[in-house]
Amino acid sequence: FTAAATWAALGGRSLETEAQAMHALLADDDVPGARERLGHLCSRDASELSAGEIARATVESVAENTSDAVTGPLLWGAVAGPAGVVAYRCVNTLDAMVGYRDARYERFGWAAARLDDLVNVPAARLTGLLTVAVAPLVGGHPHDAWKAWWRDAPKHPSPNAGVVEASAAGALGLRLGGANRYGDRLEDRGTLGNGRPAQVEDLPRAARLSRLVGAAALVTCVALAASGRRG
Repeated sequence: FTAAATWAALGGRSLETEAQAMHALLADDDVPGARERLGHLCSRDASELSAGEIARATVESVAENTSDAVTGPLLWGAVAGPAGVVAYRCVNTLDAMVGYRDARYERFGWAAARLDDLVNVPAARLTGLLTVAVAPLVGGHPHDAWKAWWRDAPKHPSPNAGVVEASAAGALGLRLGGANRYGDRLEDRGTLGNGRPAQVEDLPRAARLSRLVGAAALVTCVALAASGRRG
């Protein structure tokens, strides 16, 4: 039951598929198509984004969703079995549906967003640690990922997304973050990392980083579950 629930909740393959699709569109200079496709990954307004800005949004979304859709279900499955996986995914999906800071969802969405923040605290930190560990496998250095995490994560308005996006920026040698528009609201997420701006060719590296972190999370969470049974 735990394996079935976790398989249904995992989204790592979908993340890789979306990153590959975005790379193909941008490599073909199909910016309008990439703007439309970006809605599969995040809710920011893409109507005026350039190719570089779309690449940044894709890297950020892949990094954040690696925690939400891969590490989170694995960790809660290891800790609480199928009930943990299902409860976690329900909270995560509710936040994605109504966790917005706008007039319509301000009160109800606030509760969903804060609950999502709470349940993702351990998953985001584990994702950050694993990103630091696998950084050399995507051409980065663990020190850079660690430094970006501790220096830049507090600049992000999310206590969890800042961790995973900043550590990914350091691991990939990129500069992420900045201003994002969500409808009529402009949100400044700070500067994450001190490398170069994200480019189209960075999308396969971001997908590879997500895949490596997911594999490391699987090994870690299986070991955690096994130790719990022995205990």
